[in-house]
Amino acid sequence: MTLGVIALAIVLVGFSLVNSTGDAPVTASAVLGAANTDITGFTRAVTPLAWEFPRDFGAHPDYQTEWWYYTGNLQTDDGRRFGYQFTIFRRGIAPEFPTSADSEWRSTQLYMAHFAITDAAGARFLHEERFARSGAELAGAVVEPTYRTWLEGWQVIGLNAEATERQITAAMTSTEEGAALDLILSIVKPPALQGENGDGLSAKSSDEGNASHYYSLTRMPTRGTITIDGETFTVSGSSWMDHEFSTSALGSDALGWDWFGLQFDDDREMMLGQIRLNDGGRDPNFGGLLVNPDGSTRYLPADSFTLTPTGTWTSPHSGGVYPSGFEVSVNIGEAEPLWFTLTPLLADQELHGGGIVYWEGSVRISGDVTGYGYVELTGYVDAMTGRF
Repeated sequence: MTLGVIALAIVLVGFSLVNSTGDAPVTASAVLGAANTDITGFTRAVTPLAWEFPRDFGAHPDYQTEWWYYTGNLQTDDGRRFGYQFTIFRRGIAPEFPTSADSEWRSTQLYMAHFAITDAAGARFLHEERFARSGAELAGAVVEPTYRTWLEGWQVIGLNAEATERQITAAMTSTEEGAALDLILSIVKPPALQGENGDGLSAKSSDEGNASHYYSLTRMPTRGTITIDGETFTVSGSSWMDHEFSTSALGSDALGWDWFGLQFDDDREMMLGQIRLNDGGRDPNFGGLLVNPDGSTRYLPADSFTLTPTGTWTSPHSGGVYPSGFEVSVNIGEAEPLWFTLTPLLADQELHGGGIVYWEGSVRISGDVTGYGYVELTGYVDAMTGRF
């Protein structure tokens, strides 16, 4: 789970007049206005999908909001640790694509990408965001002739027909210290379908349609390079991918959410999530998922786990006050609950200065289980109420 819609409700004008294929001139007689918040005509997540892969690795433009979200924890041979986030978001501003257009720029789809690197030893957190429309091939998500999601020069591309091996390439240009990512990811477990019934329909409130279609690729062995300020590090480790699409998923009283994608050293993974409400409560409809070494899953209802902050961290950038770590207790059907703590590799892993401010960072897991994971914390600076 991550924040698709939020920063896409903007006016997109004045993008560079560059055809991403580089082989034809681009006419730009159309100007795209502000994103529409009307959901009329978009499909809502009410009944489960008949999932089919690799087809469903691609875009679902009949839904208003969609994202392809990659995170990973990597290290060099000598143990230097890095984390990364690479996410591409799609936002529909109309429920149908234009059948004809007088400009390559005309589009009903807006795209945004977030890219961040955590360098634990260097105490550095670098991040950048980009925006584009899908016109003129500036951004998109396809499965033919191969899986590819991209925004200008940032992309994830399938390296085989089934997209079970993928490459992520991206380079920052706006940071003082340049940073780049070139990684190969391999899918070794089947897509884990989220939701109470294990069918990928993930409820976010009790109201019909306040849900998403949601699957996760919870463990992808990863290798490649990370470059920061001209220094290149050869790294390996593991990545996690979420793909989620919906129309108006959150309830009207949602303040924000805390999301946890955790990879244990015993070859199990766990997603946990809580939607925090404006009255200080927690929505009981959104829970979690345990993924076993063989890829089988167990749904974790909201009342089966507790997430207790261990302290707070105040951002020097936004003034937001975030939990600085968590104690977690999870009942997975064993005699005793599973207990562990989550400790950020860096306190400051806040994405700020863009359309929305949130904390998204790498954490270490210790306790009854060990490993690494990623945590996303929203609604601590900007309320999510009415945005998603």
